[in-house]
Amino acid sequence: MEQHSGNLIIATNIFVEHWLSVIRDKSTPTSIFRHYSDLLSREIITAIGEELDTERLSITTPLSIHKTKRIKEEMVIISILRSGIAMTGEALKLFPDSPVGIFGLVRDEKTAVALEYYWNLPLINNKKTVLIIDPMLATGGSIHHVIGKIIPKNPKKIIVAVIVAAPEGIEKILTDYPEVKIYSCSIDKKLNSKKFIVPGLGDFGDRYFGTG
Repeated sequence: MEQHSGNLIIATNIFVEHWLSVIRDKSTPTSIFRHYSDLLSREIITAIGEELDTERLSITTPLSIHKTKRIKEEMVIISILRSGIAMTGEALKLFPDSPVGIFGLVRDEKTAVALEYYWNLPLINNKKTVLIIDPMLATGGSIHHVIGKIIPKNPKKIIVAVIVAAPEGIEKILTDYPEVKIYSCSIDKKLNSKKFIVPGLGDFGDRYFGTG
């Protein structure tokens, strides 16, 4: 079930709730955390399908001619290091021909401001739909920074896909970029004093890559 509120879409069902309950649990080991995070990544990226253009066509099955439709969209995937790497594989399973852009951003622990140390983007123009993937939308600083770099390239549309989002980050993005669509599996309560999402699931990158 998808819950719509303007440009914010929450994709949830009993499987999503179950998977989230597992990765939120601090006792969940890395291997299980990865497994369910991958399932959530696939689920939220699949949910953006309603934003994509399609084309109708006829195909020949082993038994007959069949009228159907396929996605007709030139996608560009943008992954934000390092946690975005965790979603990239699932994104490429759904969009196997799409180029992938990379942004390297690190959060200043004192100011929570995103600092860029690397970026490499494929061609983006008014024919391209940009999908930005990052598991956590907390302050919104990193995704806001990336959108600011992409907007001047005049993409057809920009879609953000995350697993967990905080109200503060959502507000920051949609206030400054109301044309952007945000898809998330959950909206959590708030950010704490250290700008971590509550209840959240801790440091996603550390837990996914086993470095915590």
